[in-house]
Amino acid sequence: MKYDSVILGIDPGTQLLGYALLGIRKGKPELIVMDTLKLTKEKDIYARLEIIYRTISGLIAQYKPNSFAIEAPFFGKNVQSMLKLGRAQGVAIAASMQSQIPVTEYAPKKVKQSITGNGNADKDQVWKMLQLTLQIEKKPVYFDATDALAVALCHFYQSNSPLAVKGKALKGWGDFIAKNEGRVRK
Repeated sequence: MKYDSVILGIDPGTQLLGYALLGIRKGKPELIVMDTLKLTKEKDIYARLEIIYRTISGLIAQYKPNSFAIEAPFFGKNVQSMLKLGRAQGVAIAASMQSQIPVTEYAPKKVKQSITGNGNADKDQVWKMLQLTLQIEKKPVYFDATDALAVALCHFYQSNSPLAVKGKALKGWGDFIAKNEGRVRK
């Protein structure tokens, strides 16, 4: 199938990494694929990072996404978990940058707010909204896949919002008028 654009969404992790690809056709999002990369059998953290890099590079080669959206780490109390998560996120971002795909990072609350309207929604609420929005029937085994899909859909919403800034940000009304002369009534 031919899409106008493709978004790769990632929910990073060193044990379970969720990924989803969202195709955009005529301004409407469609699920291409969502799944979870299970890394628990591999004990060596560096081998896990290599698997993450190869998997994301393979997804990029196969689906040719135009943009890459990733969930920002959630700041918890366990420093070791944060370091591991940051490594997984860094490797995923490096795979995207290697392919010169723009990277956008979203806070978990922003993703939930964008999908459900509630920044404190639980994973099941997010899943149900994704199900309704994208007409998905089969629930994946792990929520990491749905989290990745939520990140991709959040990116679609943020990129297509009438409030989204295209190009460089404006520096006030004078800048707006200078860049939009045809829209100004005298």
